[in-house]
Amino acid sequence: MRRTATVGLGLLTLAIAGCGDNSTYKNQNRPPAPITVTASISDKNVSVSPSKFGAGPVNLVIANESTAAQRVTFESEGSAAGFRHQTGPINPGAPTTLVVDVPTGGAVLRVGDSSIEPAHVTVGAERPTAQNQLLLP
Repeated sequence: MRRTATVGLGLLTLAIAGCGDNSTYKNQNRPPAPITVTASISDKNVSVSPSKFGAGPVNLVIANESTAAQRVTFESEGSAAGFRHQTGPINPGAPTTLVVDVPTGGAVLRVGDSSIEPAHVTVGAERPTAQNQLLLP
């Protein structure tokens, strides 16, 4: 009898504790799903595909097809507050990935060698939320 009363009281306590006020909880949207953007470095220029995309998370896959090791800088253009990300040296024939949350505006992908032309990227408005997309991490 005592054991039943103790178990019943414990269950009642848990039930009451579970009835909290959830009015302060806000279901915020997820960020946009990441996209993959590819870049290649030749002895003449840097190329990016696609060169126009929406703001949000980007996995930038870079292949060094030049004859020398290259360090890549991906940064916003203009005077507005932006971003700047840099890789370590990428050996010839080797790839690397740079993960960046890119804001709206112009951006440039350049290497340290000034004889290699940089690539310019246009970043539009933020891509739609990934809130209702299934099987995303």
